[in-house]
Amino acid sequence: MHDYVNWLRHASPYINAHRDCTFVVMLPGDGVAHANFGNIVHDLVLLHSLGVRLVLVHGSRPQIEARLNARGLTPHFHRDLRITDSPTLECVIDAVGQLRIAIEARLSMDMAASPMQGARLRIASGNFVTARPIGVVDGVDYHHTGEVRRIDRKGIGRLLDERSIVLLSSLGYSPTGEIFNLACEDVATRAAIDLSADKLILYSPEQGLLDEDGKLVRELLPQQVPAYVQRLGSNYQAELLDAAAQACRDGVRRTHIVSYIEDGALLNELFTRTGNGTLVAQEQFESIREATIEDVGGLIELISPLEDQGILVRRSREVLEREIEQFSIVEREGLIIACAALYPIADSDYGELACLAVNPAYRHGGRGDELLERIEERARALGLKNLMVLTTRTAHWFRERGFSPSGVERLPAARASLYNFQRNSKVFEKPL
Repeated sequence: MHDYVNWLRHASPYINAHRDCTFVVMLPGDGVAHANFGNIVHDLVLLHSLGVRLVLVHGSRPQIEARLNARGLTPHFHRDLRITDSPTLECVIDAVGQLRIAIEARLSMDMAASPMQGARLRIASGNFVTARPIGVVDGVDYHHTGEVRRIDRKGIGRLLDERSIVLLSSLGYSPTGEIFNLACEDVATRAAIDLSADKLILYSPEQGLLDEDGKLVRELLPQQVPAYVQRLGSNYQAELLDAAAQACRDGVRRTHIVSYIEDGALLNELFTRTGNGTLVAQEQFESIREATIEDVGGLIELISPLEDQGILVRRSREVLEREIEQFSIVEREGLIIACAALYPIADSDYGELACLAVNPAYRHGGRGDELLERIEERARALGLKNLMVLTTRTAHWFRERGFSPSGVERLPAARASLYNFQRNSKVFEKPL
């Protein structure tokens, strides 16, 4: 119960931030067919109830494959795109139509004692996507395979204003009445761009992007994506990364890649600071900067537990307010997760590194090293030649980073007079 209360409290800023925002959510056909689909629907309903304007784009690839197999038709692809001849188009229309009805039915549930109770959602779908044929590429005719020409931004906007969930499929229509089979990633990306969506959410069979060691990559800038795509080669994850980067380059602030297999992945990604998938964002998700007076409250929250443990010297709010310009901080979505301070020592070319602290939930991410580098840069800019640190618990950390054991007798007079012999701190120094 306590964990639930804490989670809800920490989610409150995100609930407020997401209200009245437009999210475009892409769920591939595999996700619709997965056993976790019901939970995803519940999560989307929760977002809607919290005031998020939702556009849901669904794919249908496995459902199309099943219909092709049932009719004895062989699927054909070129450059990873389905070639949609007339018999294939019939299978596409059949699959998309049945999926649309199934999704609308799932979103229309109002069962007692279920997450859907009292939701009373309105689902709207229609001819919101105008398409054009891909045509002939490398001598291959794609027939009824197309690409998005435009999205009916005003029509979708009116429905979102009326609190409807807009449902888009992988079908698009031409002004001459033709039907085209589209990639749902293309539809979702263009919808997010044309609607100026706040977020594009791409569901994936993976938790997100995994690096070469199999670890989750939490955050990427659009310009970092091509290197990962090249490593991945031609696969679905690379397609999602490309879509995410394109959306961000064209104005969508944030794109999230989350798992459709893991229950609650979307909620953990949107309502926690650590997230649950991979974020591709236009701006740095985390930044390092000098502190201002508005940061005093966040600093107190960060360092108070370490002061209580005797790891850091206790500082009052008044002292922090007076010395705030000495601090550099790492900020993550409004939360101060690490800090360090530089105090030039009077009548010497020494500076003291003090109050280096990292939130326990964000350790082992290299933030201490980033702050140390920032403090060293500031010290050099001030013309200081040496950096000193006094510590009781983390001597090994500083020694690994080039600090050498020193002694109280090496402290400049202005600092030696303030040395607290009761704390018996070890003294280390590092030439700059």
